[in-house]
Amino acid sequence: MPKPKAEKKTNAMRELDRAGIAYTTHVYEVDETDLSGVHAAAQLGEDPDQVFKTLVTAAPSGEHVVCCIPVAAELDLKAAARAAGEKALEMVHVKDLLGLTGYIRGGCSPVGMKKRFPTLIDDTAELYDTIMVSGGRRGLQLEIAPADLVRFCAAAVADITRRTV
Repeated sequence: MPKPKAEKKTNAMRELDRAGIAYTTHVYEVDETDLSGVHAAAQLGEDPDQVFKTLVTAAPSGEHVVCCIPVAAELDLKAAARAAGEKALEMVHVKDLLGLTGYIRGGCSPVGMKKRFPTLIDDTAELYDTIMVSGGRRGLQLEIAPADLVRFCAAAVADITRRTV
C-alpha cells in the first residue's frame, strides 16, 4: 500500500507551526486567468467577507506596509496610511512582489514573508471566529483565528477598506 503524500509546507505554515498557532488548510483549484480572492472564496464555498487578501504597499519613506482586507473589498490607501502613521501609501508593483516578500501574486501571505513588515488587518476580521488568508502559494488558504493572526504579525486592526455597495 503506497504511503500517503505528506502535505508540502509553505513558509507561512512552518512559521505558524513553530509558533504553536492552530490553523486549517484549504486547497482549491487555481484558475490562472482569475487570481482574484473572490474566485478563491467561491471555489471554497466561503463568504468573501471572511476570506482576506494580502496587499503590499510602499510609503514615500521607503517603508513597506502589509494590508489584509476582505477579498471583495477595496483598500482605502488614505485610511491605511493614517493607520500606519505614514503620509501616504501606494501599491507595490506586482513585478516587485516576489523579491520583496518571497511570494507571488495570488499567493502572498501576511505570514512567512522574507522580512516582517508593519501589518494592518481590516477591522471586519474581528466579526468572525476564523478568517482565511493565503497559505503562501496559489490554491492554498489558511483558516486562522483573527486574534492569532494579529498577535503573530504584531498587526494593528483598523478600518482600512473603502465600502463599495
